[in-house]
Amino acid sequence: MSYTRKAKKGYYGVAVYRDENGKRRQKSAGCFKLKREAVSAAVALEKKLNAINQPLKDISLADYYQRWYETYKQNGLSGISKSRYEIFHKVISNYFGDKKLRAIRRSDYQQFINKYGAKHAMSSVSKLNGAIRSCVGYAIDDDVITKDFTHNVKLVNNKEREYKVEYLTNDELVTLKNAVIGKLNRYNTSRYMILTAIYTGMRKSEIQALTWKDIDFLHATISISKSWDENKKAFKSTKTESSKRTIKVNRELLKRLADLKANQSVMVFQNVLGTIPTSNALNKCLRSIMASCKLKKQGFHFHSLRHVHVAYLLGKGVDIYAISKRLGHSNITVTLKTYSYLIEEYKAKNDTLIIDKLAEL
Repeated sequence: MSYTRKAKKGYYGVAVYRDENGKRRQKSAGCFKLKREAVSAAVALEKKLNAINQPLKDISLADYYQRWYETYKQNGLSGISKSRYEIFHKVISNYFGDKKLRAIRRSDYQQFINKYGAKHAMSSVSKLNGAIRSCVGYAIDDDVITKDFTHNVKLVNNKEREYKVEYLTNDELVTLKNAVIGKLNRYNTSRYMILTAIYTGMRKSEIQALTWKDIDFLHATISISKSWDENKKAFKSTKTESSKRTIKVNRELLKRLADLKANQSVMVFQNVLGTIPTSNALNKCLRSIMASCKLKKQGFHFHSLRHVHVAYLLGKGVDIYAISKRLGHSNITVTLKTYSYLIEEYKAKNDTLIIDKLAEL
């Protein structure tokens, strides 16, 4: 059992646990000014070490999920993604407690999804289920369980929680683009970032991170190798390894971006204040431009431009595989899932075209 030991400048917390061979071990949790802090740290470390070293056949779903997350997922994730996985761990712990992984049946898991889905939108339910399904797959590989209890689960959700976004039509997109170009000013780089999103479909953090070295004016390409943390005001890794890519861009965009070279900054979109526009600044600018050309769309924000870019390319007959690569998705399944609503619309149009063409036989 964990305990504390008096030190010159406070208290040491000591965790007592069993290793994978069942032998009793001790490990320091650090030195703290207050005894209660040392006790809390020692207890937390003891619980973590016991979870890691317990035989996998007796491990709980919550503990296996934490082990899976720390071993396979944690490294390389963005702060937002890490937070999401950690929140999922709390959800699992609160519902299943210490229930052993091998004791969970499909009906148990369906009841869990039913309860979670009653208060959450489909996107949240889908992400939680996706994380647990992946975790369970690894548990099968580890021989902890033999069957996938997440298989054939029916996802349920609270429709009142759904956040609906109204997107731009192709004609409205042209109207927006012309409005953006109409008042370009190199001192206000937000407009240039909006234009870049329209033409490239890049993520906000990828656009924020662009330096002049990333743009090849001769070959008309943009290389994406990093992203931007607007809170820390520093570069960070891309969302995934597949997000690192080089995309072709049109000369019209490059011509406009060349105006910003006069600002004499290393980063393309560094403004007159020496900073990179944040999410709030970009959305404020976008709303102002849309209002000026009377475009009213519920829930539309900067990231929506990525969806509009996809919709435009699909409407022009660009192959979904090429779009997936352009967006930096790890595989085409991610693209199909993320933009399923667009693909269904595109499929409906093509179904009509198919029937018309078959009639010509």
